[in-house]
Amino acid sequence: MSEVKLYRKRIIPEECILLENDEILHVDREIIVTKWNTIRPKKTLHHGYSCYFLERGFKVSKFYDHSGNLISWYCDIVSHTFDPSTNTYVFTDLLVDVIVYPDGFVRVVDLDELADAFREGMLTPEQLQLALRRTDKLLSLIYKGAFSRLQNILDDYEKISPTEICDLPDTP
Repeated sequence: MSEVKLYRKRIIPEECILLENDEILHVDREIIVTKWNTIRPKKTLHHGYSCYFLERGFKVSKFYDHSGNLISWYCDIVSHTFDPSTNTYVFTDLLVDVIVYPDGFVRVVDLDELADAFREGMLTPEQLQLALRRTDKLLSLIYKGAFSRLQNILDDYEKISPTEICDLPDTP
């Protein structure tokens, strides 16, 4: 099988980018874990780790600054397609984001973009419903204190050396 390829597709601004520099740490039927540096340099954000929860429809990322300090946990609401012939995933950002800060403060952002994109016909009614339902599920996990289960996955991969990752058994 060919190497896994990941694309990030945005609705606003409209773009589709191959995440060619992301280091893929793990892939199975439920999750994809990556390590990355920012595509476009930012004042504070420098690098991070991401876990795509394929069936849940969100990507949880751990954002770090240039000094290696945790900025936040950034959660994108996404949908995805998979082409088995090319081993390619395309993740579409459904605009809503949930940010969890180290002190536990939670912010939901870009709901205005979601409404504007729907009004302008950039989102289907099904995509709008999917974005809202997935946001609700993620917020429910956070509010009932279960977000740490998602965080732990990234924390575990962050601690594993590249040699150990190569030695992990394949997941069926």
